[in-house]
Amino acid sequence: MASPTGTCSGSNQFQNSGSEEELQALMDEKRKKRKQSNRESAKRSRMRKQKQVDDLMVQVSQLRKDNTQLLTALSVTTQSHMAVEADNSVLRTQMMELSNRLQSLNEIIHHMNYANNNNNFIINTNASIYDGPHENTFINPWNNSMFVNQPIMASADMYLY
Repeated sequence: MASPTGTCSGSNQFQNSGSEEELQALMDEKRKKRKQSNRESAKRSRMRKQKQVDDLMVQVSQLRKDNTQLLTALSVTTQSHMAVEADNSVLRTQMMELSNRLQSLNEIIHHMNYANNNNNFIINTNASIYDGPHENTFINPWNNSMFVNQPIMASADMYLY
């Protein structure tokens, strides 16, 4: 009995060791396939990452170019704005000067009209100044229409200094 069981057990050991070797070879093959698959996956991952980095570098380059263009446009716009502000300041100053002159001229006209009204009365009562052969015509430079209605001319050049 020992021999049939011994033979069986020897046969089982031989089968087991054959199975184990096959199993080991199968596991080694699976391990090799897994390693190869992992290598290929890592290679694809590195390629994807490299493509992402390349795409990002292209994007960075484009954004830098856009940024440079925007900065140039901003600089031009800022210079234009400053020029318009300077012109606006000059125009405001000229407007204030002209407003002051207009107010002064209006005051002069008002005083001249007031003086004309009063001078006519004074001159008419004072018969010592004559303006011609008629005794009732008096000299009154403020009443002379040639002077009262003359516009005051101003040159644009005078505002440049």
